[in-house]
Amino acid sequence: MATYKDELTRAMDFLGRQENMRFVGYNVKYGSKANGTLVNVPTDTLIETPVAENLVAGLGIGYALRGHPVLTWIERFDFMLNAFDAIINHADKINQLSEGEFSPNVIFRTIVGSKKKPLFTGATHVQDFSDQLQTMVDFPVVRLVDPKLVYLQYERAFSNLSTQSAVMVEYRELYDAVL
Repeated sequence: MATYKDELTRAMDFLGRQENMRFVGYNVKYGSKANGTLVNVPTDTLIETPVAENLVAGLGIGYALRGHPVLTWIERFDFMLNAFDAIINHADKINQLSEGEFSPNVIFRTIVGSKKKPLFTGATHVQDFSDQLQTMVDFPVVRLVDPKLVYLQYERAFSNLSTQSAVMVEYRELYDAVL
């Protein structure tokens, strides 16, 4: 039986097969490889960064400006707050500010940590800011709460990259959930 994590891995495998795709973040090339979901993705598409969320988002936007489809990986939604400047003021508004000349669309991938033991990693790793972020950007903030829809939602986010970014919010407590 397939699990939520299996569907995430399948979605990353799909994205990894797309021409010029880039995956930007910490622990994408080394360490956990995004909790094991990037193990099948070609190594040359993985761009490892320091733990610096605004840098991750900015680098992803830069790759998108150069024509690459991009997925950024920020391992905890709590720390995505450090990237809100790049996400809200750049990814969301560059098209408008440049009068349509630039459209750096990115898939921003993040996780709400688990509140269950033994996975509970503390109060600063389990916050979900989906509602707040959705009021600040014009692109979708997608809560990945149904294991059956994970792959389809990533496929949709990719197919819409020519016109909009997306924030994909995973839930660590669901990783073992069966379809």
